[in-house]
Amino acid sequence: MRQTFHIDFIGKSKIFFGISLGIMLVCLVLNLFVLPTRVDIQFTGGTIIKYTYGGDVSESEVKKVAQDATKETISFTFSENLAADKSSKDNHIVALEFTETKALSVKEKSGITDALTKAFPDNNFTESESSSVDPSKGANFFFKCLAAVILAAVLMIVYVGLRFKKIGGLSAGCMAVVALIHDLIIVYFTFVVFRMSLDDNFIAVVLMIFGYSLNDTIVIYDRIRENRKKLGPKTTNADLVNCSLNQCFTRTICTSITTISAIASVLIVALIFNIDSIISFALPMMIGLVSGCYSSICIACPLWVMWTNHKDKRKATKRNSAKSDKSQKTQEA
Repeated sequence: MRQTFHIDFIGKSKIFFGISLGIMLVCLVLNLFVLPTRVDIQFTGGTIIKYTYGGDVSESEVKKVAQDATKETISFTFSENLAADKSSKDNHIVALEFTETKALSVKEKSGITDALTKAFPDNNFTESESSSVDPSKGANFFFKCLAAVILAAVLMIVYVGLRFKKIGGLSAGCMAVVALIHDLIIVYFTFVVFRMSLDDNFIAVVLMIFGYSLNDTIVIYDRIRENRKKLGPKTTNADLVNCSLNQCFTRTICTSITTISAIASVLIVALIFNIDSIISFALPMMIGLVSGCYSSICIACPLWVMWTNHKDKRKATKRNSAKSDKSQKTQEA
């Protein structure tokens, strides 16, 4: 079977594992000591109030007035109102986020609105949006999302296990899910490093990356299964996988570049117009696609070879032990 190039993926597996572990270690240190995880009120419970206003106002003054009007801790986000003209009286937006253990009452919200209106009478502070989530409902939503991710992983193991019985389906499925966990961790750290709150976008990105990465891995597994028939049982697992990966490499890279380019165009538009909800989806999605392509080639397949070699060694040891016992019994007889 002729190859135009040959990359020893299995021989370089320690390098690939080291790169992944190194990235995760650096991100973990940042997460623990520098960049704590931000969780959206969809999971923790709390309240978000958005106000539109016009003209130039000192952000520090807005923060002081709003904070003085309530005992709760507030996080502020200032942005441009893209739906309004620059000359209008509502061309700016300030979002007040309360992440305490309870949703903000109507009286407390009215007090903040009155304080801003009184302090800045010429800037037309108007409440444009308000949403509250009870902490118990937020936690319930989080566990439902977590259950969806776990169920997806289990179904993937079952699917791969049934489809690829001839190459050790269950082990192939488990290694594919290990690669997916790698992608999940990378997506999580993307949210942490870029200071984006974990919300329903995080769950959506994870599930989409699961599907994309698994599809990539299945294509490679399918080629491994075909090559097992062509190359015969005498071919080592490492040679079999290296051959299959080299055959799939160009297709995998081209597919990934095409998909990433599409997501990148969405991200660029979102950055130009400062659409936070799209940015918090497109950026992690783009990085997750890169991770999915990498894990399918450099994580799942090398792990499968290691696992399969381990099983083959155990079988060989058992056979040799059985032969030795049989020979010993023959000699004693």
